[in-house]
Amino acid sequence: MFPLLIDKPMPNLSELSTDSRYTIKTVTTQTGIRAVTIRAWENRYNLLSPLRSNNRYRLYSDRDVATLRWVKSQVDQGMAISAVVRDLNNMLNRGEYPEVLPAITPRNRSYVPVPPETMASQLHQALIANDENAAGEVLKQASAMYDLTTVCMEVIGGALVTIGEAWHRGDIRGTTQHNASRLLQARLVTLLQAFPSRRAAPLILTACAPDEMHESALLMLSVLLSHDGYRVEYLGTDLALDDIVDYSRQEKPAMVCMSATTEESALALARMNEKLAKIKPRVLFGYGGLIFNLKPALRDKVPGEYLGDSIIAGAARVNQLLG
Repeated sequence: MFPLLIDKPMPNLSELSTDSRYTIKTVTTQTGIRAVTIRAWENRYNLLSPLRSNNRYRLYSDRDVATLRWVKSQVDQGMAISAVVRDLNNMLNRGEYPEVLPAITPRNRSYVPVPPETMASQLHQALIANDENAAGEVLKQASAMYDLTTVCMEVIGGALVTIGEAWHRGDIRGTTQHNASRLLQARLVTLLQAFPSRRAAPLILTACAPDEMHESALLMLSVLLSHDGYRVEYLGTDLALDDIVDYSRQEKPAMVCMSATTEESALALARMNEKLAKIKPRVLFGYGGLIFNLKPALRDKVPGEYLGDSIIAGAARVNQLLG
């Protein structure tokens, strides 16, 4: 971003009007944030509480628009949206307000082509150095150069693998590995939330198996399925099967996809297909994960649709099953 020459300090959010007058379509133009993302931030993080017009349209104020610009600037630097909202709430509780960012349309940037494995290495180095700004810039470049599958599988996925290997060798601390994984998972969640929700599209619920805490691969699958046009709701880690079944009975998904990386969590899925079969209309059950690659015999103990030995194979299999 180019420096601005100004004669007086920029105003802060408290100085802006709270009169509600902009529709969400206008706000998306002013902020560069998709409408579906704005709604997701409102519903999941209570970021804003826009008033409703007589015809039930959301109406936003100048302060709302400035708030969204500030939040987007933090997310673009690589921060998780949950952390940004938490920081904003802490500031407001202390009576502090962020400065209003100028409404400048950034110039389109062109990047010299870099192989995905090189970008994964650059991302790895930024993350183990705890440099979130540098990591955000690498991800921004990757998104400008490559398709979504390459960004997820080769850049983000490649960095996750090398960071995990470095931790196992003892080259980095557990806190570094945890923080790096957290940042990349947050970026995947942001990607997932950015896709428009098509009401007529089949709904897919994705969740980790009971006692399963490794979620990166499942998040990547969720992003790819959203990109393919499905409505995907990611439920998270370490969930009880009966809770997922009850939620499925309520939401009527076309399919539930779950992942496991340990034998214990894989065996916990043995009755999931049977539980979902009681729901009408039929809910398909698909599963995958590293442990099913390492121990193929486990597939015989878990009824349902094995989704394959990779994330790309899993997305392809879901597309076959749901047409």
